[in-house]
Amino acid sequence: MDLLLLLKALILGLVEGATEFLPVSSTGHLIIVGDLIGFNDENSKVFKIVIQLGAILAICWEYRARLGNVATRLGSDLGAQRFALHVALAFLPAALLGLAFHDLIKVYLFSPVTVAVALILGGLVILAVERSAANPQGVIRMRTASVEHMTAKQALQIGCFQALSLVPGVSRAGATILGGMASGLSRQAATEFSFFVAIPIMCAATGYDLLKSWHLLGAEDVAAIAVGFITAFLAALVAVKTLLRYVAQHDFRVFAWYRIVFGLLVLAYFWEF
Repeated sequence: MDLLLLLKALILGLVEGATEFLPVSSTGHLIIVGDLIGFNDENSKVFKIVIQLGAILAICWEYRARLGNVATRLGSDLGAQRFALHVALAFLPAALLGLAFHDLIKVYLFSPVTVAVALILGGLVILAVERSAANPQGVIRMRTASVEHMTAKQALQIGCFQALSLVPGVSRAGATILGGMASGLSRQAATEFSFFVAIPIMCAATGYDLLKSWHLLGAEDVAAIAVGFITAFLAALVAVKTLLRYVAQHDFRVFAWYRIVFGLLVLAYFWEF
């Protein structure tokens, strides 16, 4: 058993779980950390895809009662049907564009420099959105307070914002949360909806990548995948609970400054090397 490989799997599992649902770009962090620890060959790319399912499982577990309730009432309850419709509308733009441009994105945009630039620009966007979230007197505008009260138009707008996250470093969570806020959702509702819409888009993206790349994995990779998967699940579970508590009292400016500083450091490091 390769203990060094397991350690790398543990590190990347922690990175994936901790960053997947924060507005800081999990894909960007995986690319950068993978490069730093020397885990960036073809097998590592498949590994990074598989452990995303661990993070998604954390969302399914955290909201198991709510998701189960929607599933069982989907055929008869208007609220459950509206919820499913909104998730589907938010899913479509990124799914269609991802399917069309998947290979081009993989070839031309998966690089540390691209991630660094996207991190910096995304941080500036977060600062701009947070500034516009309140009027000049600092009074919060009236916003849609819960996922149950959002509209189909808001869901589609969020889906269009989510499509921007096809660029590594943009952050799927950041795009959907900020898209939700820009569409009139409260910070809490936008954050929660970003969790729900992550389930179909990440499952679809992961499934597509696995179908194309599964042949690269061998029996010797099973232990590393198991370590990364479990670690990502546990880390994501903690991150989701922590983020929900955080947004109840704070805005996202701290993530914006983190993105900017981290992006500048990454840009300086890889520009030098």
